[in-house]
Amino acid sequence: MEQLLKGKRIFIVEDNLPNRIIYQTLLMQYGARVEFERWGRDTLSRLKNFPNADLIVLDLMLTDGLTGYDIIAKLRALPQYASVPIVAVSASDPSDAITRTQATGFNGFIAKPIDDQLFPRQLLQVMNGQPVWHAG
Repeated sequence: MEQLLKGKRIFIVEDNLPNRIIYQTLLMQYGARVEFERWGRDTLSRLKNFPNADLIVLDLMLTDGLTGYDIIAKLRALPQYASVPIVAVSASDPSDAITRTQATGFNGFIAKPIDDQLFPRQLLQVMNGQPVWHAG
């Protein structure tokens, strides 16, 4: 398999275990180093233990009361995360979510279910400074 993401450090906030397994397996096959936080409440402390993240992937709908919108607001308020690319990956209605994610500082939106062939390339595109707004 092509090492498209070799050396890239990707931090993912996702509460759904099957989705986490899919992301981790897929992204590691492409050479990425992946770290997770499940509920969003420990994102900042977990990120401190995963320095120099190249990309942060946020689920918008978490089951513990927080949303991806809450988390991005906290991240963007901190200088060390102000310029780290952040992508929303969500089953939310893209017609609403894309507009809202654009307005709240996300660098992209990828609708669930992800496309195994496109997903690594979409993440690389965002890391290279090109936003991705994918409605599925």
